[in-house]
Amino acid sequence: MKLAKLQETKSTIRFSAELCRPEATEKIGSWTRLTLPKIASAKLPSRGMTMVEGTINGFPFRSALEPNGEGSHWLRVNNAMHDAAGAEAGDTVTVEITRVEDEPETRMPMDLRKALADAPPAQALWAEITPMARQNWILWISSAKQSETRRGRIEKACDMLASGKRRVCCFGGLNWLRKAHATAGGTWLPLPSSKNRFLPRSPK
Repeated sequence: MKLAKLQETKSTIRFSAELCRPEATEKIGSWTRLTLPKIASAKLPSRGMTMVEGTINGFPFRSALEPNGEGSHWLRVNNAMHDAAGAEAGDTVTVEITRVEDEPETRMPMDLRKALADAPPAQALWAEITPMARQNWILWISSAKQSETRRGRIEKACDMLASGKRRVCCFGGLNWLRKAHATAGGTWLPLPSSKNRFLPRSPK
C-alpha cells in the first residue's frame, strides 16, 4: 500500500492512501477499503469505531472508521464517494479527516447503568470508548427478547468491558438495528460547485 507522509494541522489529519478492493468473499465493485496509516490512526482518541468527517480528493463525507485488528482503522468507500472523488480501486487518494466531536449519545438503560456502577473497571472503560461504541453495546443488550437473555448480555458486557474489550462484535443484527438511529455512517455531502463531478464515469 502506498502512503504519503502524514501531516496534521490542529485537529485535521491529512494523508494519502490506496483504495483497495474488498476480500474475494465480498461483492466486487460495490465498494473499496481505505486503510489509515498507523501514525494517523494513533492520532484518533480511540482504537474502536470512530465517527469522522472529512474529504477524499476534496469531496466531503461523514462516516465511521472501523478498527482493522492490526493497530489501525479502515474506511468503507462506496460508489457515490468513488464518483465524487474521481477515483476507483487501485488509485491513491488524498484524505483529510477530523473526529466528529458531537457524536450522538444513546440513552443508557437503568439496568445497565446499575451493573456498570457495580463493576468499576467496566465503568472506567465505558467512559473512554466513543459514543458510537456505547450505542452498539446498548443496541446489543436492548435487542434481547427475553429478560433472562438481557440480564445475561449485561453481565457479559460488563465482563468484556472489564477485560478491555471496547466494542461488541459478531452481532448479526447490529446493522439492522442501527437503521433507526442517525449515527449510521457512509454518507457524503456534495459541494455546491461540484455538480459535474457527480456524473457517472463513462465505461472504459
